[in-house]
Formats: sequence, C-alpha cells, structure tokens
Amino acid sequence: MADLTAGLTLVAIAIPEQMATAHLANLPAVAGFYAFIAGSLLFALLGRHPRLSVGADSTIAPVFAAGVAAVAATGSATYTHLVSTVALLVGAVLVGAALLRLGWIADFLPLPVIDGLLAGIGVEILVKQLPTVLGLPGGGTTTIGRARAVIDQFGHVNGWTFVIAAGVLAVVVGGEKIDHRIPGALIGVVAATVLVGVADLKHHGVRVLGPVHASFPALALPSASWHQVGTLVVTAITVAFLCIVQISATVRSNPTGPNPRAEDFNVDLAAVGAGSILAGLAGSFTVNASPPRTAVVGSAGGKTQVTSLVAVGAIVVVLALATSLLQELPEAALGAILIFVASRLFHLGELERIMHFGWFEFALALVTLATVALVGIEQGVVAAALIALAYRARLTARPRGAILGREPGTEHWIETDVGRPTEQVPGVLVYLLYAPVFYGNATYVAQRLRRAVTSAPSAVRTLIVDANGISDVDYTGAKVLGALLEELKDNDVCVALARASHLVHHDLKHAGLIETIGTDRLFASVEEAVRSLNKPPGPAPAPPVAGP
Repeated sequence: MADLTAGLTLVAIAIPEQMATAHLANLPAVAGFYAFIAGSLLFALLGRHPRLSVGADSTIAPVFAAGVAAVAATGSATYTHLVSTVALLVGAVLVGAALLRLGWIADFLPLPVIDGLLAGIGVEILVKQLPTVLGLPGGGTTTIGRARAVIDQFGHVNGWTFVIAAGVLAVVVGGEKIDHRIPGALIGVVAATVLVGVADLKHHGVRVLGPVHASFPALALPSASWHQVGTLVVTAITVAFLCIVQISATVRSNPTGPNPRAEDFNVDLAAVGAGSILAGLAGSFTVNASPPRTAVVGSAGGKTQVTSLVAVGAIVVVLALATSLLQELPEAALGAILIFVASRLFHLGELERIMHFGWFEFALALVTLATVALVGIEQGVVAAALIALAYRARLTARPRGAILGREPGTEHWIETDVGRPTEQVPGVLVYLLYAPVFYGNATYVAQRLRRAVTSAPSAVRTLIVDANGISDVDYTGAKVLGALLEELKDNDVCVALARASHLVHHDLKHAGLIETIGTDRLFASVEEAVRSLNKPPGPAPAPPVAGP
C-alpha cells in the first residue's frame, strides 16, 4: 500500500515535469512520457536502488538539445532522430562505464564546478523560457542574444500569458513550501488548462500545445549518418558524464544503507544506460536519475521500485485515454514549471559557503557558471575541469610544508604558526612536508628544505624530516633527495626521518637512500628522533693506567 500511495504521488509530479522537459528539449510532450516509461521500467527491472526515480531530466535536456540543434534544424524529423541517436550513444557510454567499473569518475569534478555548472544551466533554462512565459516570439541563439530579444520585445508582453505563468509558478512554489509531496505543478497545469478552455484564451494570444498525437511507438533504430553520429559523440560523452555525476549525487543523498557498495552503483549506472537505449529506440531522448523525484518517493513512503511501476502504469493510461485533455494546456504553464526547476538548480546558499571557504573555489564556480550560461555547457565543463586540474597540479607541484616546534612540557611537535607556544631545540630543525615527493615537485621540495636549513636562526646540526604527510617517493624524487642528502652531509648536517610509512620506506630502500640516511636514523616519532640525535656528548674515556 505504501508503494501504491508513493506511486500516485510520483505520477502527479512526473506528468507535468516530463512534459515540461520534453518542451525544453524541443520535442512533443509525449516524448517526455516515453522517456519516463523507458527509464523507469528498465531501472525497475535492472537497478539496485529501491527508490531511484529515472526519466526525462531538465539538467541534461539543454545539453543534448543544443548539441543536436547545431547539426539539424529544431523541430525537423532529422532533429528528432538525432536526439534519439544521442540517447543510444549516452546509453552505450553508461553501460560501458558500468562494465568497466568507472563509476568513480563521478568524483572527478570538484563540487564548486558542479554547483557552477548547475547554476549556469539554470540561467540558460530561465532565459530560454522568458519568451514562453511572456508570450513573446523571442529570438537569438545565445543567452545574451535571447535576453536582448526579450528586452527589445518587452512592450508586446501578452498579459494573459504572463498571468497564467505567474499563477502556475505561485501554485508550484506554494505547494513546495507547504509540503513537497503536494503536486503543485499538476494542480497548476490543470487549473491553467481549465482557464484557457473556459475563457477561450487561445483567441487572446495564449499559445497551447494543440493536438497531442500519442501512440505506443514501435522500437526502431533512429536514422542518422555516420558523419552526424561522429559530430554528436562529444555531446553524448558530456551528457553521459553529467548523468554519472547526477546519479552518484542522487544515490548518495538517498542512501539505502550505512555502507553503500560500489558494485551497486555500477549496476544502477548500467540500468540507467539501458533506459536511455530503450528510450532512443522508442524515438524519445536520454534519461537520467532525478534527485527531487527520488526524494519525493522516499518521503511519500516508497520502499521498492513498485512505486515507479505504478507511475509507469498511470502514465500508460494517460497516453491511452487522456491525451485529448492536453491540447488546451498552455505552453506558459510548462514554461513556469521549467523556471521553477531552473531556480532549484541555482544553489545560492552553497555558492555563498564556497565563497567563504576560499577565493579560488568561488572563482572556479563563477567561471563555470558564466561559461555555461554565456558560451555553452560543454565548453563550461571542459574549461572548469581544466582550470581545476591546473590548480590541483600547481598545489601538488608547490606543496606546503612547515617548521615544527615542541609544545612546552610535552612531547608534541606542532607547527610554529598555529597560535600556540612552541620551543626549539638548539641545533635541531624539524620540518613537516605535506605531499608526495615526485618528478613534479622534487626540485621545489629540495629547495624548501635547503632554505629552511640555511635560514634557521642558529646553525643546524640535525635536520629531522617529519614524513607523516609523504605518501610516496618516485625515482626522480629519490634522485633529487639523494643529491640533497650528500650536500647536507658535506655541510655537516645530520638528516633523520620520522613517522615515515612502510610505503615510503620501500621507495627509499629501492632508491638506496635508506643506506645513505642510515637505519639508525629512522624513527617512529619526532620526539624519539630529537632525543636520540641530540644527546649531550658523554665524558671522555679515562686514559689507560700505566703498569708498575
């Protein structure tokens, strides 16, 4: 009974949402229903997550729509076939990634990039829907161009269209604030459709869906040339990557147990991919996991995929018996729903927290947002990923380190600049390094150690390297460290190693550096190293006593 109730709640949310997403993808409303049926059915049969809701998704719709629009005219038969072709390609990529256990790439993009990406998509959706909710013809091919067209045409806003859109948006927002299980979108769409029919608003310039021709499609491969397929590969890979990220985020935010298994995620990935393949064969478009619908299923008491099957059955009934009711549905109502979706993609609170955390992460989010909104989603993802990788490479190539001091009265060695009193042992320098030593930073690490020794306030007799932050040492790093050890030895500086892992010991041993350092200078703690190497010299041995 709980799954039945949750299924009815799900379908009340899914019907207007799937139509709106199809509208966003420049396809007939029924294409959204086909996508939901294909995605939900295949995931219910193959997936592991009991509550994951799969279907048409507004996050990825602008991506594949823009990619296909660059190859074929929107609304043409070729456009529809190529959208389905992208669905097949994305499905194949997802299934292949699952078979190769590549689900870990979901963690490849840093969170600021993901937040900027979603916000940029939200901006793009909002600007695209402005002509729809204002009753304007629109224009332009870029976000700036579309915004400029709206401004130029603002004096011709259709009042009835705007009132309908504002009313639907108010109902959706109000229902969300009262209880997110309330199907505000469905209530708003039904009310708007009734108003258009009763007041005959079509004759007042309100655009409606018109006749909806629905039949259960025969499965077939879409028509596309090899050249067109090759052109759409980058779009398909981008969409697939976004799907992996969103599926991972949805699964993590709706856990089924304390210890989720990686193999379950890969199975779910394959199930979503299979749903996209079925949707493509049915003439529809790529499907994805939905975080809000999945959350609704959980809060409504859904426990198994029976919830999704109930929703699928209800939508099949709508397709079979009730599509005639959709012809009076105003496009402004769907535009209002999409604007609400766009607002949910703009996580203002999270962007504020990123700003407080660090300037670079915030700049990364803003660059992603601006590039996605103003240039394109694919370009935004690539640019942000490259910037993030470059920044992470720079941090690794220029690792942080710190001179340590002993807390008075203890055996604890801490950084000297953390605001707590520390003391130094004369002639001893303790240096903590926070990075592996490899070809990209070996010279820099050696320079830091050399500078720390030469700039010490008093002559250094013993350098103790706290290796707790070193994960490994590669061949280049070992060679550079070996040269530094010889240089320090020539300057009468003894070098010791504290808190090194067995992996670092292994690397140093194979490089011959353990012999150079000396096995008697490897210590389990900094304090042990200091006490062992800083013993005061004992008394000189007594001269031998001469015999009688």
